[in-house]
Amino acid sequence: MGQLKLLLQVALRNLFVSRINLLIGGIIFFGTVLVVVGGSLVDSVDEAMSRSIIGSVAGHLQVYSAHSKDELSLFGQMGREPDLSALDDFSRIKQLVQQHPNVKTVVPMGTGATFINSGNTIDLTLARLRDLYKKAAQGDTPELRGQIHSLQAHVRHIITLLEEDMKRRREIIDDKTTDPADAEAMARARSEAFWADFDEKPFDSLEFLENRIAPYMTDGDMLSLRYVGTDLVNFQKTFDRMRIVEGTPVPPGHRGMMLSKFTYENDFKLKTAHRLDLIKEARDTNHKTIAMDPQLQRWVKENQTQTREILFQLDDLKTKQAVERLQRVLGSQETDLGKLLPAFFTMDDANFDTRYQQFYSELATLLDLYRIRIGDDLTITAFSRTGYVQSVNVKIYGTYQFDGLEKSAVAGALNLLDLMSFRELYGYLTAEKKAELAGLQKASGVQQVKREDAETALFGEQGSASLVAEGTAGQIDEDKQLDGLAQKLHREELASRVYTQQEIESGVVLSTAVLLKHPEKLEQTLAELRKSADDAKLPLRIISWQKASGTIGQFVLVAKLVLYFAVFIIFVVALVIINNAMMMATLQRVREVGTLRAIGAQRSFVLSMVLVETVVLGLVFGVLGAAMGGAIMNMLGHVGIPAGNEALYFFFSGPRLFPSLHLSNLVAAFVIVLVVSALSTFYPAYLATRVSPLQAMQTDE
Repeated sequence: MGQLKLLLQVALRNLFVSRINLLIGGIIFFGTVLVVVGGSLVDSVDEAMSRSIIGSVAGHLQVYSAHSKDELSLFGQMGREPDLSALDDFSRIKQLVQQHPNVKTVVPMGTGATFINSGNTIDLTLARLRDLYKKAAQGDTPELRGQIHSLQAHVRHIITLLEEDMKRRREIIDDKTTDPADAEAMARARSEAFWADFDEKPFDSLEFLENRIAPYMTDGDMLSLRYVGTDLVNFQKTFDRMRIVEGTPVPPGHRGMMLSKFTYENDFKLKTAHRLDLIKEARDTNHKTIAMDPQLQRWVKENQTQTREILFQLDDLKTKQAVERLQRVLGSQETDLGKLLPAFFTMDDANFDTRYQQFYSELATLLDLYRIRIGDDLTITAFSRTGYVQSVNVKIYGTYQFDGLEKSAVAGALNLLDLMSFRELYGYLTAEKKAELAGLQKASGVQQVKREDAETALFGEQGSASLVAEGTAGQIDEDKQLDGLAQKLHREELASRVYTQQEIESGVVLSTAVLLKHPEKLEQTLAELRKSADDAKLPLRIISWQKASGTIGQFVLVAKLVLYFAVFIIFVVALVIINNAMMMATLQRVREVGTLRAIGAQRSFVLSMVLVETVVLGLVFGVLGAAMGGAIMNMLGHVGIPAGNEALYFFFSGPRLFPSLHLSNLVAAFVIVLVVSALSTFYPAYLATRVSPLQAMQTDE
């Protein structure tokens, strides 16, 4: 003990004597700060991203079929949906999984994707006009008639603007050739005779406008829409970060859809309004300026030049109101709305906030800000598992978002669909579909024939055939022949059919999300569930949330590897530098070491002295580095690190990452410092033990 005390006194005395020690200490200090800060940041991102994935859609575990060609990737796989085999009966999977004591809840899921046409302005206007005529057919009222005439005037206004655009386009490209059929269609749509006869055959007139006039407009978009079919009630209860923003939840047992708020704003909102929102967010949140940011300047320019979408939305009355309001706002006497709008959207940092408020208070009230409104029906078309096209109409009940992930494009790409509609798109025959097919077969007289009996049934024996019927002339009345069964079942299924919980759970799913009571036991639970599936002879793959999220889930692993590689390189360099520095320091202390040997110091004492000095040096500067790293993390934990783009919202689990200091990072820093210090000092210490008193005296001379 006395010898150790002496060694510590010598080490502390020599701590700041040499500049070489300060150099070594600086390297250790920097390395310790890097390990503490870098490790804590990566671990904090890992925790934040796990909260994003677990709390948004994945759960702690995912279960899917072992017969799947691809691995499950909840957020898509290289731009496509993974090829997964179906789990035929979710209730059986649920029963197996919920038997485990650590399982909290189980949620059925199935992902899919579709392309939908958001519709252009005239499409949407004609659709509303068609709905009004349908209502008028059931009972006409003066109020309905007024709405019809207003929409008719709006359509005529759109056609006028459209014809002007076509003429301007031909002048710009010097196109002297015009398809006579197109010119004739436009002339008919503009004629007074067409509109005078409109009410007599409204649906024929609407069909003409939809097929011949609407295609000329190009303001519609083909949108990619990803959806997750699930038990919507159970989903909302399980993932507590989910919050309804607008509208209402889909009623239990009903068909319906909840659009992601992110998707709703980015894909369905009026582009001009959306660009204004983006500029405001960039200015308010990220403190950018229009004068200095090229992206904001481009959005301002696009709003100035792309005003046709607004012009097409306004009928004559609303156009007049818009002109009056913009004249008042701008202090202008201009009467052409096409000139007033670019002037209004000429914005800079000085007038943006005022113009933004004026847009929503003056212009937005005259416009449809969203192409699809809450309560509308949306047609979703997708390829079934067998390659056929399936379509369902679902009501949009509202929008939702995950708290903290409002701006995340990853979490915001997922829209929620009821499980029964998902199964229909997937190609699964529900009980109602089977009943519908049976009714159609019965009403049409279709017979089911086995493959081996098909030839006999078609051609018969000796000229007779059981499937041959004599054709008769006459018009087919589909409603009479089929007794309206298909239409009736379709309406019942999509509009008023309420499914029981047993029906929702007894059917096809593609995967199952599992939430645990004790997440820290994830690996143990994972192994036990896999064993239970094997014992039950169920071909299942059970994976963690990190693997289920695909390449996104591997982000933190890659970040850790990069950090550890950087630490490894830095400390390899540090090892070489410290080793060389210690050798220089040892050579400078030849006299001291020789004197100690001359007065009786053993080689073990000299070796211990050099090692203890280096360890003390490492501990002192390691503590200083850990303190600095802790101070940096404490500061970042209070102010946070802002998410500079939408991707970081997902990795940070919100607009800012508030990292925390982990004890494991401090322990790792000290272990690395001690190991590097000891390794880099061993050889110089060995050289010190070889110094003899004779060498010391020679040096002294």
